Amino acid sequence: MLGFVFELKERNTTLFYFGLLCLLLSLVFLVMTRISNVQVYQVNAWYKPFKFAFSTFLFAWAMAWYCYYLTDFNITVFNWSVILLLGFEIGYIALMAGQGKISHYNVSSPFYSIVFSLMALAATLVTIYTAYVGLLFFTHSFPNLPNYYLWGIRLGILIFVIFSFQGYLMGGRMSHTVGLVNDNSNLFIVGWSRLAGDLRIAHFIGMHALQVLPLLAFYLLRNTKATLWVGLLYGALATFTLVQALKGTPLFPQKTTTHLHGK
Repeated sequence: MLGFVFELKERNTTLFYFGLLCLLLSLVFLVMTRISNVQVYQVNAWYKPFKFAFSTFLFAWAMAWYCYYLTDFNITVFNWSVILLLGFEIGYIALMAGQGKISHYNVSSPFYSIVFSLMALAATLVTIYTAYVGLLFFTHSFPNLPNYYLWGIRLGILIFVIFSFQGYLMGGRMSHTVGLVNDNSNLFIVGWSRLAGDLRIAHFIGMHALQVLPLLAFYLLRNTKATLWVGLLYGALATFTLVQALKGTPLFPQKTTTHLHGK
């Protein structure tokens, strides 16, 4: 693990430190969930910035690693685009959590509406830039990379982009749940609804293909055909959870207790 960390720092120092900062912030936000009792949408307000900071940490380190393989790619512009756009999102979400206010779907004033739109724009720009990186992996040759690993990266980025844009389904509905409005459950940290369909599940699974598929391809599958099949199944899993959510069906339904009364 230390070898990976040291090599990552050599590959992309800027995103390495940004990712490290996001990791540290995520730990601070996690501690805040134990200190603060402020709630938003039925759960502790600090879980949201924790999830965004930790997800950004994983994204930054993954892209730092993959972009190293690209030649004639302006990595400086990419680095600072990620830092400024995603850093803005994390900062605003944390600021609103500290006030016990919602960050997403907040259109209660012109200012909040504008910032909500800016967050959507920031996520869109990062996703488009990532899609461009994915296109480079599809159109360029990489003779020094194992073919199965290359396909792991390609499919990981492709599925990430598709399910990143799936976030528009939530923004368009102004709710991450179907059947109830922004419902959360005490389901570990993710808070996925156990009473309604939750669009965040497909979003989570799809976006983390960026890390899961290349790791599986490189360390476990080590075969191009197997990588393609696993990538297809992974995409199918994310799609299944999306369809299920759109039907209003929870992935982990809450158990109900029926009491029988004798006469």
